[in-house]
Amino acid sequence: MITDQLIIKNEKQQSTYTKDSASESPKRSIAKSISWRIVGTMDTILISWIVTGTLSLAFSIGLVELVTKMVLYFFHERIWNSIKWGK
Repeated sequence: MITDQLIIKNEKQQSTYTKDSASESPKRSIAKSISWRIVGTMDTILISWIVTGTLSLAFSIGLVELVTKMVLYFFHERIWNSIKWGK
């Protein structure tokens, strides 16, 4: 049953860009991405503060993490865009 759902494509369940963009606008996706990145960075800052005990160091770690994860995500997406599997 699970393999049927994973392997057999159901026309009713297939998503297209037109259908997907109608359900969520690109602006909404950008806002969600930014808000999620803020949540992730705040989590890193809090954990860093707990571990190091130094707020300035925690913010430094958070800033580095913010930049590196955005760059890594960009390349991650570009690589996945070149993979034909699942398209």
